[in-house]
Amino acid sequence: LAALERQVFDFLGYQWAPILANFLHIIIVILGLFGTIQYRPRYIVVYAIWTAIWVTWNIFIICFYLEVGGLSKDSELLTFNISRHQSWWSENGPGCVRKEASMSGIKGLDNHSYISVIGCALEYRYIEVMHSSFQILIALVGFVYACYVVSVFTEEEDSFDFIGGFDPFPLYHVNEKPTNLLFKQTYLLISSTSFSGM
Repeated sequence: LAALERQVFDFLGYQWAPILANFLHIIIVILGLFGTIQYRPRYIVVYAIWTAIWVTWNIFIICFYLEVGGLSKDSELLTFNISRHQSWWSENGPGCVRKEASMSGIKGLDNHSYISVIGCALEYRYIEVMHSSFQILIALVGFVYACYVVSVFTEEEDSFDFIGGFDPFPLYHVNEKPTNLLFKQTYLLISSTSFSGM
């Protein structure tokens, strides 16, 4: 649900890289849930590996919006340089007031407007950082849960007994007859049929 909520706001802000990452995350979460319900540890392992990638992605998003290591929140990196859109929260955050001013006097900018945002109670970058931090927290809980479920499934597989198949001392012990007894029974069967034929 948290990933779906984030996907909606990334769609509203035309943030194409996060949209793709969220989409992949939603698919892998569904795969992990399916693996849990259907007792398929491989799917859960895929989910556990993905959570490590997902945590890394969210750390990158935090660094991007806090402008760590030469990253700039004003760059078009998250939109693949297709558009100049920013986070939806930049204009629609809590307490933000949007003001549009016409740019009709400037050559090449007719019919465009300059948007200024004032009065925000919380900067949009901090909202994005909180979103990513929450995703990291959920991913870490999911990773621990996935490891626990995989360990439970593998223990169940190891302890499952196919009617004494893995037990060194099975309950149902079958006595194997020596081969000479089998030949003796075959001889008796042949000789009894030959006497009855006379």
